[in-house]
Amino acid sequence: MTATTASHDALVTREVDGGDVSAAAPLVDELARLVREHGTLYAWASAAPQPQALRGRAPVYVATLPTDGRRVVVRHAWHGGLLAPLTGDRFRFPSRAPIEHANAAALRAAGIATTDVLGFARYAAGPGLVRVDVVSAYLPDTADLGMVLACLAPAPTPAAALEATHVLLDTLAAAGVVHPDLNVKNILLRARGNAAEALVIDVDVVDIDVRRAPVETMQRNVARLTRSMRKWRTRFGCALADVAIETFAAQALARVGARAGVA
Repeated sequence: MTATTASHDALVTREVDGGDVSAAAPLVDELARLVREHGTLYAWASAAPQPQALRGRAPVYVATLPTDGRRVVVRHAWHGGLLAPLTGDRFRFPSRAPIEHANAAALRAAGIATTDVLGFARYAAGPGLVRVDVVSAYLPDTADLGMVLACLAPAPTPAAALEATHVLLDTLAAAGVVHPDLNVKNILLRARGNAAEALVIDVDVVDIDVRRAPVETMQRNVARLTRSMRKWRTRFGCALADVAIETFAAQALARVGARAGVA
């Protein structure tokens, strides 16, 4: 599958050891070399002397590309949901990686803040099945919404993070983007003075439909996110009472309703 990155460079695929690596040139050649030398991109990144981000279903590693010194995030893809114990990390070819790459480019083109998915590697895992590593640009000085709400990040403040999340929800609603797995770990925050900017990540599952009413899009995203907020509070504890979550949801729906002329 061919897609474009945020910079509109063509996605190039190289076959490597029974699998393949896809990225824009010349990055694709460096990633292919790393796979040949280390077996997988995840193995390379996990052995690199870089900090480890404990986000997602498995550790997510930060590493530095040897050639140009760029820092990247390498994530191994896992299934979620009820069937996850059976399906694990094996996906039917071509996997969701090309979709994530294309979705990230589409969101950025629509003005929605998200990470730049640089490429991915697929490894044979049985007839018609692959395991997948995804490489994204590293964003320094960020923390996910869950960490901020639990007061485990130095910045931004929870209040600034929630306001930035409102802005992100506004842009998603305007573009008709529903994220069915929108949770406190899939929203990244970075401080901007006393304010903050929110980015949406893990976008392989987003549903983009510009014909969808913004109110409907907001309702679906808010329902999923507030459910995650409640689960996060129960599991890790944070100063976010039910009334605060309800207020956050009501404010989000009021914002999109006001723009749509809904009382």
